[in-house]
Amino acid sequence: MCGICGILRLDPQAAATNETLITRMAKTLAHRGPDDDGIWLDDRMALGFRRLAVIDLSYNGHQPMTNEDGSVVIAFNGEIYNFRELKEKYQLEERGHVFCSRTDTEVLIHLYEEIGLDMVAELNGMFAISIWDQRAQMLHLARDRYGIKPFFYQQDENHFRFGSEIKAIITDERVERKASMQALHDFLTFNYIPGTQTAFEGIYEIQPGHHMSVSANGETTTKRYWDLDFTVDHSITENHAIERSYELMDKALERRLIADVPIGVFLSGGLDSSTLVALMSKHTDEPIHTYSVGFEDQSFNELPFARIVAKEFNTVHREVIITADMVRDMLPKYLSFTDEPYGDGSAIPTYYVSELAKDEVVVVLSGEGGDEAFAGYDTHAAYNVYKKARKIPGFIRNGIIKPLVNCLPVSDKKLSFEFKAKRFLGGLDLPPEEAHLWWRIVLGEAEKRGLYTDAVESSGTLEPAVRHFTRAYQHADADEELSGLMYIDSTIFLPDDLMIKNDRMTMAHSLEARVPFTDPELTAFLATVPAEMKMKNRRKKHLMRRAMENDLPESILNKKKVGLEMPYSRWLKDELKDLMMRYLGPENIEKTGIFRVQAISALIEDHLSGKRDNGRPLWGLLNYMMWHELYIET
Repeated sequence: MCGICGILRLDPQAAATNETLITRMAKTLAHRGPDDDGIWLDDRMALGFRRLAVIDLSYNGHQPMTNEDGSVVIAFNGEIYNFRELKEKYQLEERGHVFCSRTDTEVLIHLYEEIGLDMVAELNGMFAISIWDQRAQMLHLARDRYGIKPFFYQQDENHFRFGSEIKAIITDERVERKASMQALHDFLTFNYIPGTQTAFEGIYEIQPGHHMSVSANGETTTKRYWDLDFTVDHSITENHAIERSYELMDKALERRLIADVPIGVFLSGGLDSSTLVALMSKHTDEPIHTYSVGFEDQSFNELPFARIVAKEFNTVHREVIITADMVRDMLPKYLSFTDEPYGDGSAIPTYYVSELAKDEVVVVLSGEGGDEAFAGYDTHAAYNVYKKARKIPGFIRNGIIKPLVNCLPVSDKKLSFEFKAKRFLGGLDLPPEEAHLWWRIVLGEAEKRGLYTDAVESSGTLEPAVRHFTRAYQHADADEELSGLMYIDSTIFLPDDLMIKNDRMTMAHSLEARVPFTDPELTAFLATVPAEMKMKNRRKKHLMRRAMENDLPESILNKKKVGLEMPYSRWLKDELKDLMMRYLGPENIEKTGIFRVQAISALIEDHLSGKRDNGRPLWGLLNYMMWHELYIET
C-alpha cells in the first residue's frame, strides 16, 4: 500500500517541476508509505511515491519503477491479488521481460507493454495506477472498480496534477483553494460528497471502474472499463446461489491473504466481519488477531457479539471503547486525513480501532461491501414494505398514519422505531430511487436552501442531490427495482462514503485495509441472482446467512444489523455542546458568508430542546465548518 502523486507539464514554456516540489508533495503522503520513498522526473513528467511494504519487503519494490529501457514509468498504489496468474497468462518472462522483484508493480509495467490499458479490466484488486509512457508522451491513470483506493486530479493551463490524497495536490501553492458550493449542497444531503466532485472547486476524483489518459498537451479521455451488470439469470436455483456464494466468498478471502506481513480482522460482531473470521480460520493455523470498537450507550454497542465470535474462533482479541472525550481529541485532526468535510460517524471509531491494530498487524480485513452485494441494508428491506404500503390509499397514509407517527417522541437511540417510522412514511409518495435517498437523507432541498445566505443562493444554480441516485438508477437499467437500488449503493454509497472511512482512517496509521466482499467475481455473480433470493421473506442477506449457517453461531446469524456509528446526537447536547457552539456559533458562521446565523441557531435550538433530532445535520455542519477553517480560511 502506498501513496502516489505527480505533475505533468502541459505548456513547454512553463517551468519544469523541480525535485523540491515533487518531494514535498510525496512527503504529505508519508503516512500512506513509511517504508520507502522515491521520485522520478524528466522534462515533462514528475512522479512521487511513498511505500508501505506488504509484498516483497526488499528494496526491489522501489518506485517509481521503469521498464528495462526506461521508456515506461509507473507509480502504483494498491494490491493486485491475481498478479501471479496474469504474469503466467501473458507469459511475460517467456516474452523476454526481466523481473528484478516479486512485486505486482513489476508485473503491471510489463503487462502494460504487452496489452496496453486493456490490462486494467484484468486486474483483481484495489489500485490507483499512474503510468507515464515517454514514447507516446501520454499519462495514464486508472482506479479500481469500487474506489477502494482514492485518486484525485486537477488541471490548469500549464499543468495536470494528481495524487492519492488532495493534500498532495494543494501542496503546490499555484493551486487555488476554493470551496465548491455544489459539493457543499450535496454534502448537506449525504454527509459525504458523491461523484467526481470534491469539496474544492477544480479538484476532481477519477471515477471507480474508469481509466483516464492525458496527452502532453492536456487533452483528456476517460473510459469505463467495468460495470456491474444486474441482468438476472432465472436459471439460478437457491441452493446453487448459496453454494456459489460460499465458494466465491471463500475464494475472495483467500486471495486477500497474500502478504509477507501479519494480517488481522476488524470484527464488529455483525454478519459480514464474523463471516471473514470464520472463513479465515479455514486458511490459517495461526491465531487470528481481531479488533473491535464499542460504546457505553448499548444501542450503539456491538461488543458482546464481537466477543461471541472471538471466543468461537479463539482469536487474539482486542477492544477499544469510544468516549466523547476521545472524539473531542480527534476534532478537527481527523479531517486532515480526509482532506474534505466528512460526516460519517464511523470515521473516528475506525481511526481508533486502526490505532489499536497497527502495533500487531500491517494488513486488516474489513467487511465493507457485504451489504451492497447481498442486500443487507434496512433500506433494502424497506423497499419490500414500500411496495405493499403504497397500495394503502394516500388519504389514509398521509391523513391518519403519518400524523400519528409524527406524534412519537424524539429518541436519541440508534435506529429507533420513531426515526425509522418517520423516515419510511416520508418516502412512500416518491419513486423507488428517490425514496431510497429519502430514507437516508440528512437535509432536504428546501431545508438546505433555508440555511444559505443570499450570496450563496445568487452565486449560481445548485443542482438537487437526488440527481446522483436518479442517474445511477437509470444507468443500471436493472431487471428488478431492488437491483437498481443496490446498484446505487454499490456505485455511490460504497465508494463515496464507506471507502473514504476505510482507506483514510487505516492509512492514517500506515495500515492496509482489504475488502473481500468487493471481489469482482463475487459481486458479478451476485448481481445475476434474482432479488427474491437475496431478500427471501424480507430476510436481509438471506444468501449469506444460509451460506454461513454451519460456520457461525445462531446469535450472529440472526442478529439485527446495527452498523458502526457514534451517539453524537446525545453528545452534542452535553459533552460536545461547547465544541458545537464554537464552530456553529454566530461569529464563526457569519464570517464564512455561507450560512444564515438564524437558520443554524434554529437547528441547534430544536435539537437541544428535544423538538427534533438534528444530530446528523449538526454533525455534518460541524465537520464542514472545521474543514473550512483548516483548508480554506488558513
